[in-house]
Amino acid sequence: MKYVKKLQESIDGHADHNVLCISNTFYTYQDFAVEISKIRAAIVNAVEDQEKLIGLVTNDDLETYASIIALWLEGKAYVPVNPSTPLERNLQVFELTETKYVIDSSESSIYTDHTVIASKKLTETEINLIPKEFSGDQIAYILFTSGTTGLPKGVPITFDNVQGLVNAIEAEPEFKLVPSDRCLQMFELTFDFSVVTYLFPLLAGSCIYTIPKKAIKYFYIFKLIKEQKLTVLTMVPSIINYLRPYFPEINAPDVRYCSFGGGALHSDIAKEWSDCLPNCKIFNYYGPTEFTVYSGFYPYHKETHQKAHNGIIAIGTPQKDTLYLVVNDNNEEVPVGVIGELCLAGPQITPGYWKNEERNAISFFTREENGENIRYYKTGDLCIKDEEGDFLYAGRADFQVKIRGYRVELAEIEFHAKAKSERKVNMVALDITNTLGNAELGLAIESESFNTDAIFEYMKTKMPDYMIPGHVRFVKEFPHSINGKINRKELRTYFDIN
Repeated sequence: MKYVKKLQESIDGHADHNVLCISNTFYTYQDFAVEISKIRAAIVNAVEDQEKLIGLVTNDDLETYASIIALWLEGKAYVPVNPSTPLERNLQVFELTETKYVIDSSESSIYTDHTVIASKKLTETEINLIPKEFSGDQIAYILFTSGTTGLPKGVPITFDNVQGLVNAIEAEPEFKLVPSDRCLQMFELTFDFSVVTYLFPLLAGSCIYTIPKKAIKYFYIFKLIKEQKLTVLTMVPSIINYLRPYFPEINAPDVRYCSFGGGALHSDIAKEWSDCLPNCKIFNYYGPTEFTVYSGFYPYHKETHQKAHNGIIAIGTPQKDTLYLVVNDNNEEVPVGVIGELCLAGPQITPGYWKNEERNAISFFTREENGENIRYYKTGDLCIKDEEGDFLYAGRADFQVKIRGYRVELAEIEFHAKAKSERKVNMVALDITNTLGNAELGLAIESESFNTDAIFEYMKTKMPDYMIPGHVRFVKEFPHSINGKINRKELRTYFDIN
């Protein structure tokens, strides 16, 4: 696999460069090579060749990043789980993928029913970064997103999918990382955006700066920009809402690139943010987990490129080898200027949801184009293609929302809230915008008020913290639309979180 071979060459070729800065400690590419080789040797010794899906506990340390590369050199996939997510949910992920082996850099592992490779306790071995021969249709990673039935939804991404992403980014003349770049990595390794924030710096021999698990993210980023003079930022737009009070103090001439994704970028704050970065190119990327992180982008510029719809910056055009198609409910292409659901095709498209044929039938379809059958993924995002060929984001087609960059099914929150409630009442999860412009979660309950402590304690054992509603409102009678559906828009007005 081309990009895995390139990773080997980059790690070998930049031995004395810094690869990672974790909690103010720097590690070189040589340190990285040593860790990768130790973990790889342990994988070879402990794991049968046919076992391709290996669990990975995503701690913020050198060993965890080294584990990803060690697995890839062996042609195996990582199945990441966040140590702060409830154990039951993580075990569910391992059960769904039939994962028997877990790489864990924790002092002691809680995965007692699995064969654990304790990556911090391995003995040194010869450096070995030469990739094995393996097929590109093998899985490189599986990420689990929120699912409607209370079961997480697995998205497998193959080595060919990742290669498609690498090809597309490398074909982009406006974006070229260099070994002297200092790159922000603010994402959990269970979140697909993390792939671009470790992979492209590693391919270029750049240094990656991570955020400690317990740090206040936006404040730590502010510190890194100021003290470490970062040159490459990849962020969810909500972060700059939190940074907004600090804008007058931020003047970061070292920043060359700033990429946004994982949520709507609003035009007013984009302009203010670009004033803080006088020498920076800003990219508004778009792409779902099912399409290997990025599918295209809009090159934002506060004077020349500020195209927006309802105050949300355009998502631009598809990248190399990617096709965009805007369709109606019958999957037929709609004319230019008409709202429809955005669908994606190309080499980055996932083979399909993990063991979920029902969902695959809903989310993927094939259509004939120029005598060829093209497979598309339905994103659930509403878009408009304009006369100039740019795509404009117009909202979600369903009740999936982005919270802190993570995609959340409101139906899953409702499912778990109702499961523990002794009262059989209507409960509706909503995304509500706070004064900073960020989405928060609210739970509306159709009832007189009652104690919800047991419900919330239960939800905390079932879901990650970003899925736990921060606001509860009791509503005697839910508002309904003419066709009898609960009027979610009106229900939001019951939540005053200003």
